Amino acid sequence: MPFFLGLDFGTESVRALIVDSRGREHGVAISKYRHGVIDRNLPGYDTPLPPRHAHQHPLDWIDSAARATRAAIRNAGAEPRHIAGIGSDFTSCTMLPVKADGTPLCLLRESSSEPQAWPKLWKHHAAQAQTDRLNRIARERREPFLKRYGGIIGLEWLLPKILETLELAPRIHHAADLWIEAGDWFVWQLTGTLARSTCQAGYKGLWSAADGYPGDDFLRAIHPGLANLAAGKLSGPLIPPGHPAGALTPAMAKKFGLPAGVAVSASIIDAHAGVPGSGAAGSGTLVMVMGTSSCHMLNSPEERDIPGIAGVVKDGILPGFHGYETGQAAVGDAFDWLRRLAGRRDFTALDEEAAALPPGADGVRCLDWLNGCRTPLMDGSLHGAFTGLSLHHGPAHLYRALMEASACGLRWIVELLRDGGLAVNRFIATGGLPHHNPLLVQIYADILGQPIVVPPTKQGPALGSAILGALAAGAFPSASTAIAAMALQKRAATIFKPTPKSRRSSDNLYTDYRRLAQNLRSSI
Repeated sequence: MPFFLGLDFGTESVRALIVDSRGREHGVAISKYRHGVIDRNLPGYDTPLPPRHAHQHPLDWIDSAARATRAAIRNAGAEPRHIAGIGSDFTSCTMLPVKADGTPLCLLRESSSEPQAWPKLWKHHAAQAQTDRLNRIARERREPFLKRYGGIIGLEWLLPKILETLELAPRIHHAADLWIEAGDWFVWQLTGTLARSTCQAGYKGLWSAADGYPGDDFLRAIHPGLANLAAGKLSGPLIPPGHPAGALTPAMAKKFGLPAGVAVSASIIDAHAGVPGSGAAGSGTLVMVMGTSSCHMLNSPEERDIPGIAGVVKDGILPGFHGYETGQAAVGDAFDWLRRLAGRRDFTALDEEAAALPPGADGVRCLDWLNGCRTPLMDGSLHGAFTGLSLHHGPAHLYRALMEASACGLRWIVELLRDGGLAVNRFIATGGLPHHNPLLVQIYADILGQPIVVPPTKQGPALGSAILGALAAGAFPSASTAIAAMALQKRAATIFKPTPKSRRSSDNLYTDYRRLAQNLRSSI
């Protein structure tokens, strides 16, 4: 039986998963990036980075993926020659400027001290002014692409980050032959062939199969230096995830401990990989990939213009459907921020103390915009808040209030989708948080008033990537058959049902959340 490798690139590390064609997990390994998130100073330099910068080192992706792959193969007890396909998912929009041969500009001596030459991580939020101008001009011109993104260009997306470089470091922009998503760059390094993912281009680059990238008239109106961007620095073939982007080169095969010639799939956004990985092959299921941030995906046969969504792309997640993306910008990282603020080593005591509190955290309320609001407001400049505090409240009250706020933010998203005419009738939670924080999932179920399914696998996105690797290798005739064979495991899923009598308190919490959101927005 062949094996397939799924590589799941997160914010701090990469996870490698070895599965067979029945989806059985044989080996997994995680490797942290040597440089982590670069947000204080660039490697080798002491100058502090400006606020809201977040970068990574491109060689960390290769080195960590190779280490994790070798370890996962050892843990699986598998023969490397039996690996038939490779799939990968990546945080997005994480992007970088490169030369025509794929060399990142940050690795060149003449550019290594310039922050704009380094890969910008998805949560690089320094391009707010550029985002505001892009949105203003797009609205003035009534650009048709806006309707696919809820009327808003996101702060974390490709164009704001390119424009930031063009304005702050024009030398870097002009020296770059290409701008490329990190997921596409990684696949390029594996195969030696440039191939851009339609998933990443569609959701983060304003691209569509029908219209391509935004037109030159719009780009020139933003900045003359953006003229011919699509034909120049964004050029390259576009390939859907699950389609082969190329084959593993001998050099990379040696580094990863694999045979040359293994089929490599085009990349996919990390959260989107959680859809096939969770077994969701149809429409109407909201798949919540919960980690540092949360991304929620919904497939539908219909395309609707819904203000506040983060994007809708035809065939963007699964073939035959319009894939909708929404999200919350701070979830796991907000909880970790609170843990560190409280001086706790881990979440064990905080979870127990928060579980013992009644719904509503004894009057403490929270607005979870600690990294801006993604959906439905698409505004990275917004800030969060705690209210109702008194001297008898402690860290557990803040923690529970933060979890309840996160659940209320999700309920707002669900209402947005339903009000827009989409069916949302089933909920799946995957990623790291649901398995490590059952209290959070229970709070979500209570505030939604709906059961939430947590699949047995703890490797949802990595499994989804492995499924794409199997498709690229030709192991299955379609995505639906691959998902049915590899993701619908025989082990029972965990189902979190709403707590009896939670309806009234949940409705009150949600009303308070929406009121707090309105008041805070009005005061800015």
